[in-house]
Amino acid sequence: MMKHGWLIYSRTDIKQNKSYINWFIEEANSQNLSLELIVRDELTIGIINNKRSIYLKNKKIKPPDYAIIRTIEPLLNLHLEACGIRVFNNSYIARICNDKALTHHYMLDFDIPMVNTVFFKKHTMPLTSPLSYPCIIKETTGKGGMQVYYIKDKHNWQNQMESLSTSDFIVQSCDVQLGKDIRVFVVGKEIIGAVMRYSTSDFRANYKLGGSVSLYNLTKQDADMIEKIISHFDFGMVGIDFLIGKNGELLFNEIEDVVGSRTLSVVSNLNILQTYVTHIKSELRKRDIN
Repeated sequence: MMKHGWLIYSRTDIKQNKSYINWFIEEANSQNLSLELIVRDELTIGIINNKRSIYLKNKKIKPPDYAIIRTIEPLLNLHLEACGIRVFNNSYIARICNDKALTHHYMLDFDIPMVNTVFFKKHTMPLTSPLSYPCIIKETTGKGGMQVYYIKDKHNWQNQMESLSTSDFIVQSCDVQLGKDIRVFVVGKEIIGAVMRYSTSDFRANYKLGGSVSLYNLTKQDADMIEKIISHFDFGMVGIDFLIGKNGELLFNEIEDVVGSRTLSVVSNLNILQTYVTHIKSELRKRDIN
């Protein structure tokens, strides 16, 4: 019997990702998987009559076999898993990768190099940076280069403190090649490809913020480091991002849980969704066997 899955997006994100959503559904169908777009805003999850429950458009619904979650909401991943659904990415990945502080905490355990990084809550932020200026402040739940601030001096630091809207932050050294980074696309245990993102007008290199992109060839040393990260996680599809040190070395930056592949499509003919759907199908098969 054909496995049925949900592709979960917020209503806002559906509008700007329509072609990607169609590609996802078509790729699943071509590999004999059913995949249905579900609007997150129409889902209700919770505990009703002492049972974990899922409602769609206020009606109790039979859970799908699997779910691909394209919203950042680790509790949703966790709840669907607890209801017996195979979730991509799983709740463990979603929890860690959507918290920049937590991600750095774990990367150090695997001896992955990174810039100096300190963790703060807003109410514990000092009057001046504990790292030398200039430095970077990032909200731990920021995405797509947003909620990232370049801090030039103490005055700039104090002004920024007044406008911060969330509670958890990291502060990082910016002793790197600003305006450049490397994104490595991973499906399961496989490195699919890598791109360099760069900007001549912004300290952030994000493509959506107007940066440029080119295909990047990883060295063996780079690949070995990335495979070390991969070995510790059960990834579905993620993007692992690296800053570039002054000597060209890769320094861990973050892992994107809900990663898009527009940049990879721009510079190559790699069909990452074909690989991802194949991976999902393989994982579902393993689950049936077990």
